[in-house]
Amino acid sequence: MQFQQLQYFVAVAETRHFTRAAELVHVAQPSLSQQIKALERELGADLFLRARGNITLTDAGEALLPLARRILADADTARYEVQELVQLRRGRVRLGATPSLCTGLLPDVLRAFHDRYPGIQLVIEESGSHDLVRELARGALDLALIVLPLPTPAPALSTVTLLREELVVVSSPEVPAPGRGGRVAHIADLEGERLVMFRHGYDLRELTVAACRAEGFEPDFAVEGGEMDAVLGFVRAGLGAAVVPRMVASRSGGGLRVTALARPGLHRTIALAHRSDVAPPRAARELQRMLLER
Repeated sequence: MQFQQLQYFVAVAETRHFTRAAELVHVAQPSLSQQIKALERELGADLFLRARGNITLTDAGEALLPLARRILADADTARYEVQELVQLRRGRVRLGATPSLCTGLLPDVLRAFHDRYPGIQLVIEESGSHDLVRELARGALDLALIVLPLPTPAPALSTVTLLREELVVVSSPEVPAPGRGGRVAHIADLEGERLVMFRHGYDLRELTVAACRAEGFEPDFAVEGGEMDAVLGFVRAGLGAAVVPRMVASRSGGGLRVTALARPGLHRTIALAHRSDVAPPRAARELQRMLLER
């Protein structure tokens, strides 16, 4: 049974005339008649009672008609749904990002994407780079913003560098500024400072601890184990200082003092990643383009 045969059958059933049905579906009348006969042979039953000037449906034709209409309607729906996806009117993008990037980088880009493609659903997975790489590998994400370099190679991923992000020290204005109290501090000035530290597995934790150890001291934690919002809240409360991305510090509102780190300072490299063996969906590729052009 062919899709085209069902179209011809419905046309004849609705017009009750082979010639008018052929005109309706834009095919020669002999071709339409041949396809109807082929459909009848396939089904093993006559679909029409053919009398001069009077075409009526047989019982088999009456049974087939609603089913054929449903099949044709489902095909139209499928065609429409695919066109909606292709033209970016509907769909879904699953994007992973570290909490600091969700706070700093993503809001403006996602707002621009949503304004342009309001029918695309955005699903955001907030986690550390290690977890995001694992989610990408198992197909649970289309794209992820991760921090490079990865602790272990991930050959199944394709990555492109997005930005090099400056890190700063944030503290409460109610307590002395880190170091000598100026606008710039050195990593060495954090020795003896009480720090608010992120949980294990957080890229910023590992980077900060490694920088302190490179200066010959172990950082002193006042509080540890929080996510970005919790860390900023503890800093505002005066529990200690924290090393965070400048974009996060700029967006965090009042209640924080921002101190730059002296050159060479601290930076981290943000990359956009996806599986190298699977092309991202059209909507995800469009979000990827907007992130790269930001």
